[in-house]
Amino acid sequence: MPRRSAAVYRRRRLVVIGGLVLAVAAIGIGAWLLIARPWAAADTASPAPATPSMSPSPSADPSAGGESPAPEPSAAQTPAIVACEAADIEVTAVTDSDTYAAGVLPKLSISLTNKGAKDCTIDVGSTTQVFTISSGADVWWRSTDCQENPSSMIATLTAGTTVTSKDPVTWDRTRSSVETCAQENRQRAPGGGASYHVEVSIGGFTSPSSAQILLY
Repeated sequence: MPRRSAAVYRRRRLVVIGGLVLAVAAIGIGAWLLIARPWAAADTASPAPATPSMSPSPSADPSAGGESPAPEPSAAQTPAIVACEAADIEVTAVTDSDTYAAGVLPKLSISLTNKGAKDCTIDVGSTTQVFTISSGADVWWRSTDCQENPSSMIATLTAGTTVTSKDPVTWDRTRSSVETCAQENRQRAPGGGASYHVEVSIGGFTSPSSAQILLY
């Protein structure tokens, strides 16, 4: 077999070395591509703006039509309700009947009228209510003589209206006195058609006239 020349061997070595260099270069480029991922940088370079989780509350459009709501009146604009005056208040004694048979107890109430043009306040509590029953000049009974646990209650009386007490006061047909409240045998008012007059005052205002009742 003829011997190959040294030049042939050199060419073969160069080819092998060149192949090894190309292989190493290919491996290096592949590793760099896997690590650097240059295509990912292009995707993340310009991220889209995030969408907010809640939209802002809509604001009023100044150019929109419609009228603005009227402002609420302030305390300075609202006039205070004052206490009732004698010229505006009419007090009347009210009874559930004009005549009472033997053993029937009269029930007494109060009627209040605001004759004024404005609302006013008045104390309608039992502290200021006084019923007085008399026969001529003789006072037989006063509701405050044996009153228990009196109370105060301020109420507003609307202009031009009349109100009547809901819970009447009962007269037991006896003579009252602060000294005899605990007695069971207090003097009883005579019947047989005897006439008695009922007057009332409340909140410092007194009825101008009395209501007449007859006891039998």
